[in-house]
Amino acid sequence: MSINNHHTGSVFRVDKFVVPAEARDEILSRVFMTHELLRRQEGFVQDFLLEQFSGPGEFNIVTMVEWESQEAIDRVVPIVKAAHEHIAFSAQETIARLGVKADIANYQRVPEV
Repeated sequence: MSINNHHTGSVFRVDKFVVPAEARDEILSRVFMTHELLRRQEGFVQDFLLEQFSGPGEFNIVTMVEWESQEAIDRVVPIVKAAHEHIAFSAQETIARLGVKADIANYQRVPEV
């Protein structure tokens, strides 16, 4: 999907992580797994999986998923939860065990003035 795609009701889920080098592969494998599921859901628009390669920023892994609406996110949350439970994966436990710092929030576009 084009990165120039504009959806007025879009909601952006942005997850930012400080990932220790020794935890990188495990975290990325879980992110890839989850994003494969997200891409198949109704209301999914596009996603980005980003890794910092320069600069002084604190967060070295950032993911962003654009959804058509908050309602789309609300429909997907239980699907992701069930998929994670099915494979006995807990994001919170994994983040704590690996010493990862996470900053997770939903965003919307700032209206043009």
